[in-house]
Amino acid sequence: MIVVTGATGNIGRPLTQALAEAGEQVTAVSRHTAAVPDGVRHVVADLAEPARLRPALDGAKALFLLLSGDLHATGAAPADIIGEAASAGVRRVVLLSTLGVVTRPFGQTRMAMRALEDTLRESGLEWAILRPGGFASNALWWAESVRARQVVAAPFGDTGVPVVDPADIAAVAAACLLEDRHSGGAYELTGPEVITPRGQTEAIAAALGTPVRFHQLTREEAKAAMSRSMPAELADDTLDILGSPSPAESRVSPDVERILGRAPRPFADWAARHVAAFR
Repeated sequence: MIVVTGATGNIGRPLTQALAEAGEQVTAVSRHTAAVPDGVRHVVADLAEPARLRPALDGAKALFLLLSGDLHATGAAPADIIGEAASAGVRRVVLLSTLGVVTRPFGQTRMAMRALEDTLRESGLEWAILRPGGFASNALWWAESVRARQVVAAPFGDTGVPVVDPADIAAVAAACLLEDRHSGGAYELTGPEVITPRGQTEAIAAALGTPVRFHQLTREEAKAAMSRSMPAELADDTLDILGSPSPAESRVSPDVERILGRAPRPFADWAARHVAAFR
């Protein structure tokens, strides 16, 4: 049996589906009641209380660990989840980390994630670590304005990074959970090409078959908007990456293709599959 945390999100949902289709017994864990694929067991649990995860872990051979941002806050103890997994007899943990632990290692959240990576490495369990960069699905931030006004408003319109499709992250996670050969690896996950916000706008317009205008925000305007849904420090951090990505953050990684045997999906593919969100 394989346990998937964050099972109702844009990585956990396709991962749960892929594992079920592969014939695995799957337990999907989320904070709230949600629909899951037929044959999948669903457990409601808050990872902020690791002991409450124990019923989901009993009998599991592997765990996909995806943490929400609040689990890196002061007082949180995500390392205890790894301890619970080991105590329950789990043999393998695949951790969703972030490319930022390598490229920008000194922010509070990234330092906490790197510490969690170290805990996993030292746990005695089999492990794999996934480090994605920017997500293609972050474009959903623009869905409302595209629906209402046919406009994407974003900063740094001509500065890009190789955003990765969450479905590719899920496919890599499935491979790491199911195949022994990926144990002990830390994998950087990106899309196949650098794409700018202006280029993403063009891809969304092409998927819709209707014009979408790009409107460039100043950094200050973007921070004000982002601060409504995240801490100001995290907004600044995100804007630093979007505005001045380092060479490592701009690099197209070979790891998705190395694991899956195919190139990662381009942003245009993601836009076409999610076009309903922008209509």
